[in-house]
Amino acid sequence: QVQLQVSGPGLVKPSQTLSLTCTVSGGSITTSPYFWSWIRQPPGKAKEWMGAMSYSGSTYISSSVKSRTSIPRDTSKNQFILQLSSVTPEDTAVYYCARCTIVAGIRTYDYWGQGTQVTVSS
Repeated sequence: QVQLQVSGPGLVKPSQTLSLTCTVSGGSITTSPYFWSWIRQPPGKAKEWMGAMSYSGSTYISSSVKSRTSIPRDTSKNQFILQLSSVTPEDTAVYYCARCTIVAGIRTYDYWGQGTQVTVSS
């Protein structure tokens, strides 16, 4: 059973960098053919895919956050990380990490982390 656990601050000040860590157990982040995604859901809005890291370490970032986002990984700890810079109150959301496969451009999720509320406020 794969489990994902999100950790990080619940409150970030505007203009700072948000850093969240997803720790994976029960499976390796380097195992093909899986992708490891970050998704967020702002209050009252639909879930938004932010980006993903492949089992080989390649990253794919949504154009909406591309200039501010990176997704590094630490294979020794089986973790992947979301770094979102220059945050504004519009980045307030519940942030999730999840595992998916991608076939013909379609993402299919099978495991999700619990989600963590991040509020951007001074």
